[in-house]
Amino acid sequence: MRLFFYILVMAGSTYLIRMLPLVIFKKKITNRFFRSFLFYIPYTVLAAMTFPAILGATETPVSAAAGLAVALVTAYFELGLLPVALLSCLSVFLLELFL
Repeated sequence: MRLFFYILVMAGSTYLIRMLPLVIFKKKITNRFFRSFLFYIPYTVLAAMTFPAILGATETPVSAAAGLAVALVTAYFELGLLPVALLSCLSVFLLELFL
């Protein structure tokens, strides 16, 4: 019975998060600040979820920092997602191999 209650509460909260914006905002949002704020929310949440995992996923923090640095540099030069991921993984692998 308790499990059913927990599932019901989680389903309700998930539904409310998705349903309320559709009910509250009937017109298009024209406020420039609010639109830019909403535009960057997914990127911020993704960064907040993945950044701690990046630093704790390797044997040493040095190799994690090196992989992060390689990923940032290759992304800055606008390489695709696959080359960025492969080069950062390769840098972590090589650094851990020699440390």
